Amino acid sequence: MAKVPAAAVAAGGLLGGYSIARWTGKRPLGGVALLAAGSVAAYEWNRRAGAGAATALTLAYAAGFAGAHPLAKKVGAWPAVFGMAGGVAAASWAVTRRSAR
Repeated sequence: MAKVPAAAVAAGGLLGGYSIARWTGKRPLGGVALLAAGSVAAYEWNRRAGAGAATALTLAYAAGFAGAHPLAKKVGAWPAVFGMAGGVAAASWAVTRRSAR
């Protein structure tokens, strides 16, 4: 089975959580998707880079979710979510790539 990089899972969780909440009108359903993807990503971060890195990246994931809200008031919802997802994905890629060496 092909492995999906944790960076893609994290970015997909932010994008998917927002998409589900917006299109279904059920914010808790989007939160479930966000939490599920975050849990999968955190597990992979811990496995690949250790507990410290997993904690930092999980905090970045949560900050990306929280930070998208005020940013959306300035640039719009989709640009905010894409920006935060990209930032979390870049951080994830950098940390897991560096620890793989």
